[in-house]
Amino acid sequence: MAPVTAFGEEMYHLVERLYPLCRSITGDGVRATLEIVGEYLPLHVHEVPTGTQVLDWTVPQEWNIRDAYVADASGRRVVDFRASSLHVLGYSVPVSATMPLAELRPHLHTLPDHPSWVPYRTSYYKPEWGFCLSQETLDALPDGEYEVRIDSTLADGHLTYAEHVVPGQVADEVIVSCHVCHPSLANDNLAGIAVATFLARTLAEQRPYYTYRFLFAPGTIGAITWLALNAERVERVRHGLVLACAGDPGPLTYKRSRRGDAEIDRVLRHVLAASERPHRVTEFTPYGYDERQFCSPGFDLGVGSLTRTPYAGYPEYHTSADDLDFVSPRAMADTLAVCREAFGVLDRNRRYLNLSPYGEPQLGRRGLYDSLGGRSDAKQAQMAMLWVLNLSDGEHSLLDVAERSGLPFDTVAAAADALHGAGLLKA
Repeated sequence: MAPVTAFGEEMYHLVERLYPLCRSITGDGVRATLEIVGEYLPLHVHEVPTGTQVLDWTVPQEWNIRDAYVADASGRRVVDFRASSLHVLGYSVPVSATMPLAELRPHLHTLPDHPSWVPYRTSYYKPEWGFCLSQETLDALPDGEYEVRIDSTLADGHLTYAEHVVPGQVADEVIVSCHVCHPSLANDNLAGIAVATFLARTLAEQRPYYTYRFLFAPGTIGAITWLALNAERVERVRHGLVLACAGDPGPLTYKRSRRGDAEIDRVLRHVLAASERPHRVTEFTPYGYDERQFCSPGFDLGVGSLTRTPYAGYPEYHTSADDLDFVSPRAMADTLAVCREAFGVLDRNRRYLNLSPYGEPQLGRRGLYDSLGGRSDAKQAQMAMLWVLNLSDGEHSLLDVAERSGLPFDTVAAAADALHGAGLLKA
């Protein structure tokens, strides 16, 4: 298996390919995105018709756009969708008109505090149209007549999302979710898509204990649609992780599930602390990415969220400054490494029963001490065996053992494997 760092450049290349595409909560941009991801992973693509009732929501009309611009009297495009998909208010209704700048201004969105940046704005559920541009560009526009053109369609169609499943030894599932609805924003969430894609590929090279289901869906309405259409599968979900903002230079941040003490919460806290990486662990709030859908009270799934700098936590968030220079192969590789470490713990975290609980069993005659000969961590491995034997009462997990003993989880899991192989533990 290739080292995680080897995937950094490949993930960055995937982000580069996806960056120019105009994505929204529906439409051909989502399909084009999934088609590219499908070159890396086999995907099961779902098309859910407009008007489908999904929990308290309804699948909206599909939005597609071919071109859009604001042109001055000479015909020069002063705002041009072809230069960046951010230049159009997402889900803009079609427009073809000529109007003075005073009439156009209410439809122009800028960031006065960052005059060279272009904001990302949408109007999904309210018929509206508009353009996003830099404050510098707006300030340079003279009064006069402007041609305004948005060549878009809002029509009955479909909401598109995709799944990739890595089969496990058991039917119990771990969900990994990322959103595919943002246009040219490299960190939010193209880096999340890239990390999810390569996480799925690395898991497929193993034989994981859990079944891992990767969801590539538009934010909010996509997760709600999946939950509505998979009521019978939701019961199998044991753990989950929402990936976003996975490539910026900030330290990793884990946001706990609504439960606060779900196994995924404990695993991420342990892995991040043991790695000695700079990091933060924050409490759940019902605002953010799709963890809030999976953690809504009716479902209350054990799903947390892993980002580097969280949503709205960096100035470049939802602006043109969230570009290819803002993300790096190194940061994405680091996010991927933590995901792999966390799922490695999750997959091996078992509860065992000591089959010789009265007094300490004789390890020497079972060859367990001999197996430690020559190991640089022999003392640590021996202590791990004693801790596992002592806490294997059917109530404590290996993560409990690692946390209480202060020993590395990998050492504890290896000790459990050895004791199980010697017939001293029952899973």
